[in-house]
Amino acid sequence: MQKIFRVMIIIAMLITAYLLILAWRDDYADAPAVEAVPETTSSVGADIPSTTGAAGDIPVQTLPVDNAAVTATPAKDTGLITVTTDRYDIKINPEGGDIVYAALKQYDATLDSDKPFVLLENNSNRVYVAQSGLIGQNGIDTAEGRAIYSHTANNYVMEAGQQTLSVPLTYKKDGVTITKTFTFTENKYPIDISYKIQNASTNAWQGQMFAQLKRDDSKDPGMSDKGALSMATYLGGAWGTPDDPYNKLKFKDFSDGELTTTSDKGWVGIVQHYFVSAWTPENFTGKFFTRETGNDYFIGFNSQPVNVAPNKQVTLDATLYAGPKVQSELKDVAVGLNKTVDYGLLWPISKVLFAILEGVHKVVGNWGWSIIILTILVKIALMWFSNKSYYSMAKMRAIAPRLKTLKEEHGDDRMKMSQEMMAIYKEEKVNPMAGCLPILMQMPIFLALYWVLVESVELRHAPWILWIRDLSAMDPWFILPLLMGASMFIQQQLNPQPADPMQAKVMKFLPIIFTAFMLFFPAGLVLYWTVNNLFSMTQQYIVNKKVEEEQKRRTVKIVD
Repeated sequence: MQKIFRVMIIIAMLITAYLLILAWRDDYADAPAVEAVPETTSSVGADIPSTTGAAGDIPVQTLPVDNAAVTATPAKDTGLITVTTDRYDIKINPEGGDIVYAALKQYDATLDSDKPFVLLENNSNRVYVAQSGLIGQNGIDTAEGRAIYSHTANNYVMEAGQQTLSVPLTYKKDGVTITKTFTFTENKYPIDISYKIQNASTNAWQGQMFAQLKRDDSKDPGMSDKGALSMATYLGGAWGTPDDPYNKLKFKDFSDGELTTTSDKGWVGIVQHYFVSAWTPENFTGKFFTRETGNDYFIGFNSQPVNVAPNKQVTLDATLYAGPKVQSELKDVAVGLNKTVDYGLLWPISKVLFAILEGVHKVVGNWGWSIIILTILVKIALMWFSNKSYYSMAKMRAIAPRLKTLKEEHGDDRMKMSQEMMAIYKEEKVNPMAGCLPILMQMPIFLALYWVLVESVELRHAPWILWIRDLSAMDPWFILPLLMGASMFIQQQLNPQPADPMQAKVMKFLPIIFTAFMLFFPAGLVLYWTVNNLFSMTQQYIVNKKVEEEQKRRTVKIVD
């Protein structure tokens, strides 16, 4: 039984390592590893498809196109339009009215950087933009080119206390005025994009709205400061509807044509480490799509065909979210968008752990101390089970000399030795398997906390003390993993030692193996496991002393 107990502890630890590696591989092993250099001077027509379905910037259109009706209106300034809010630095291209740059002012690019994190951009290093337009019979975005909008200002700034900021772009042709308006809201990431189509002509206007995200296969910049040996996180597409809230779609599957869902309250997006960009339709049913063109990947939706009668107007709206994966904000944008904070199969435990962490952080103001307090709270919650386990292990330690003698007496008679061992266990009220409980109960919590630290943007670049300046990254000096290994070794000395020499050797190497394994884990996770070990050592030491006193009293009674 003791041998089984030892083997189960080793198996539990190895299963934990295996599950973490498996979870990473399933989602992240296909993430692009080579940074592509896109062409920035390619013509628009090379990216724009024909109406028969070729790939490009403009999605497949379900209405015939009247190319003669498309004529670009000269803009007052062909340069980019800059928008500054409390949360964004944005650049909009008047050609197409696409957001070609979005920097998040509340998040630094790298640890201690004075530059904001850039989510969207279009340059020689990376292409990742949010596009929208009008296609169809009278659409203004075709393979011949994108619409060029007029605008009244080159720079827009949200002043302090200003609740909303509107950026209108205008396109006019043959009595039809199309106003594309970006509306930014104070203290919020969602951006409202509306198309107001005013038809003052004598002919009906027909078209569709599209909204999409375009990204190349470059690597995730959110991983740039996590260390070369850190595990990559998911980079790819995602979509959801109220009935099917969260689905992943890897870039390599974009050309399969699998995404054909329609929804009026769904969303499509691209997910990366800590950040997400997503489109959601507001007042129409969107038909979702994905496609691939060279090194570029597209995910988005089209509206149903829209008819605007003469002297009438129609407004089409969509919302773009381009920001951090903050669950409390994402859940208000679209159903299931908050699930892009992907905690995996153990998400119920992860959500509870994060809720506790967040609550403690509001009081102590430091994520490192919050993890320590969380660890103590978890140990207190499991204390009854742990005491049972440690008591059994202490009893095993106390009766180890008797078991050794038994082995010497009946070593060749396994049946007899097993019967005698069971008799001793029954007499001492010992359950050898009870020692597995602390490890087995900690494994789900350990795995769940790993995903909390990896996925929660709140812990990005969160410092603790001294050399630990980012709990979501590995310890740069490997001090915590070494402390964790030392605590694990000391804890082993408090446990009954295996009688089998081979098992004893394996157990001695286990702290070394686990230390090496934890070297590249997030410092916050190693902090949790180290504090857990220290707490367990204290608890086990107290139980061992109690059992030793009980054994002494029993010995005195027997002598008397």
